[in-house]
Amino acid sequence: MKKIAIAIALFVAAPLSAHAACAAKDFTIDGFAVKLQQGSGQPRFSMKGNLVNKCGEAAAAQIRIDAKDASGKVVASKQGWPAGTSNIEPGKSVDFDLGRLFRYSPDMQDYTVVVSDVKAW
Repeated sequence: MKKIAIAIALFVAAPLSAHAACAAKDFTIDGFAVKLQQGSGQPRFSMKGNLVNKCGEAAAAQIRIDAKDASGKVVASKQGWPAGTSNIEPGKSVDFDLGRLFRYSPDMQDYTVVVSDVKAW
């Protein structure tokens, strides 16, 4: 009976070990800037920044960008994995631009970016 309990405990704990020991607080976003690029047709966004892994292990982070109106209400929100399905080594960073995910709206006045999830691939 003891062996069965140990086996069950191992199976329950195994999926937890697949998650990164890193957390959202272990990543920073540097130099985030939003620019509106005029061209033919609808204006397009450039939403560039740099995602930095400050964790002691290789991991990836998902970021979320919220576009808000003048009153602070979120009018659009998009998420993305700047490194795709690759881990970022400790102390390393990746550049990102998630502007292509957003459609222009004149209501958009302010933008915030946060790390929303962390995973080791």
